[in-house]
Amino acid sequence: MKKTLFLLIIVLTSNVMEAQFIKEKSIHAKIGYGLSAPYNSVDKIVATGFFAQGELVLKATSWVEFRPYAGFILTNSNGKDLNNNPTNEKVESKAFLLGGKARVRAPIPWVAPYVEVGIGTSIGKFETFTAFDTINKSGLIYHIPFSFGLELGRNHQVDLGFTYYYQPTVQQYAGAFALGLTFPLKSK
Repeated sequence: MKKTLFLLIIVLTSNVMEAQFIKEKSIHAKIGYGLSAPYNSVDKIVATGFFAQGELVLKATSWVEFRPYAGFILTNSNGKDLNNNPTNEKVESKAFLLGGKARVRAPIPWVAPYVEVGIGTSIGKFETFTAFDTINKSGLIYHIPFSFGLELGRNHQVDLGFTYYYQPTVQQYAGAFALGLTFPLKSK
């Protein structure tokens, strides 16, 4: 856990340092339909809710970007499974997300597919009640972000994709189908 926090501090303070390999900087804002689901479930449940995130985009090349991020996810179980049948299983996340990730994309005009991965921390309340797990935890846990999608437009300023945060400590993942917009920052 100490290694994760140390890595997180390095990533978040990296924007203070002026690195020569960073070509452009911008802000990326995402909003979407949030969800959380357990790793193991008999009834196949998914909780739904809201997701929002902001990222500092540090562009190294036309196909590699580094992205420190902060966001939040709120999901609630409705007491039903995916087939709309009542269930006793429950999964919920109410968390602040913080971390860093790297994005690799195909440098294609107008429509560029991408994938990103990183490491971060979730701070909040997590519940996973299934036939396999009984977890009710509040506090700080680590997560592994993974995303894929498409960057759209002439300058790739619109992003449409799926983003997931795997949280092994609480046996669940949270994620979203999200739409994002990028706003370039002026250079000095």
